[in-house]
Amino acid sequence: MTAPRTPTTAEELRGAGLRVTAARVALLETVRGGGHLDVEALASGVRDRVGHISLQAVYEALHALTAAGLVRRIEPPGSPALFEGRVGDNHHHLVCRSCGSVIDVDCAVGHAPCLIASDDHGFSIDEAEVIYWGLCPACSTARSS
Repeated sequence: MTAPRTPTTAEELRGAGLRVTAARVALLETVRGGGHLDVEALASGVRDRVGHISLQAVYEALHALTAAGLVRRIEPPGSPALFEGRVGDNHHHLVCRSCGSVIDVDCAVGHAPCLIASDDHGFSIDEAEVIYWGLCPACSTARSS
């Protein structure tokens, strides 16, 4: 018996109903390989793989990938939008107030929504976005010395 084959990036794009282009493949692979990246970092990563691409084309591709559920956009206050490839689970983020680093953290509850609003005002809530703020270990050490 053989192990199930992991779909290629092109197959994932097709499966999500998206047209496969070299730029979209490079962008999705860059997002998945880079943690939490802003548009400038992603554009640079795509350019390293396929050559020239406009910032507008990166924004358009990110919009399509996010709408298709292949990429997640997060927007910590005071930070540009960041994109990550970890999708389909209910995880949250740790953000350092000093250096701005962003780290994934699994939800303690596991299922969405993991928080219950004190008053849902008639909304059918399906997700809660949690951002924990503090100092990363490196910034904590630097402050105490």
